[in-house]
Amino acid sequence: MSETQVLVVAGTHGNEINAPWLFNQWHAHPSLINTYGIRTAAVIGNPEALKAGLRYLDCDLNRSFRSDLLAFDQSKAKEVNRAKELLSIYGSSGSNACQISIDLHSTTATMGTSLVIYGRRSTDLALAALVQSRLGLPVYLHEGDKEQKGFLVESWPCGFVIEIGPVSQNVLLAKTINQTRIALEVSLEEIAKVKSGQAKFPDQLVVHRHLGSIDFPRNTNGEPSACIHPNRQGKDWEPLEKGSPLFICSDGHVVRFLGDDPLVPVFINEASYLEKNIGMSLTRREAWPISRSCQEDLIDLVV
Repeated sequence: MSETQVLVVAGTHGNEINAPWLFNQWHAHPSLINTYGIRTAAVIGNPEALKAGLRYLDCDLNRSFRSDLLAFDQSKAKEVNRAKELLSIYGSSGSNACQISIDLHSTTATMGTSLVIYGRRSTDLALAALVQSRLGLPVYLHEGDKEQKGFLVESWPCGFVIEIGPVSQNVLLAKTINQTRIALEVSLEEIAKVKSGQAKFPDQLVVHRHLGSIDFPRNTNGEPSACIHPNRQGKDWEPLEKGSPLFICSDGHVVRFLGDDPLVPVFINEASYLEKNIGMSLTRREAWPISRSCQEDLIDLVV
């Protein structure tokens, strides 16, 4: 295998501008981000959408890496063609192949700094565990959602999303930029340690496993008829108890959580998820062991 290279993507969504701004500064000042000797390919995911200040032009790039969409030589959707282009250049067998992908995002939800992984690939779990052990970040494990597929990092042997929030769309925040830089640097440092044989894997990874999403109550026209309850707004990662308020209607009626298990909501009131019929997603906190075989899969990939 060729020398390990990490694909670092910013601007997968064109209205998330903090990571692209960081990339511009990194290009102008190469010492801004310490890569710890790891080769990187820094790429703007959706440059046309970034220029337009829009999340996407035709469809969500971060849902465009589905095998059924990629099967055609040419698509009418710009984002599907961009997904094919990225894979042809940076995919495992591409002209500038990368083995790991790190996708930099921001959110309007109060997620702080967190990691998002998709499914249960051993390499993802092992790398996320290393970063979590350093920074104490919550990890959102997204799986089992038929409506949400085709995420960018799934197309590489290993990868995760770094998610920072809250920040409004198309707004630069110094705090968001700095959080992004720190999380990226630590991720690259841990990859370097795996490569040099110095990585210290923790015994477990704490994940918040995706169970499903809750939509806003809607009227007959499909418009939201309630908003997030003020006692829930901004409370990502805080457990729900039975009877906890979720939404409040204009007449004061409160929609409450009626489940028996204490679940943990994430991406509460994320602006771009309104079109996806998601008011918040529900997760369960679980601790998963990081087995020796899991560690060895990541070592084999990097070394």
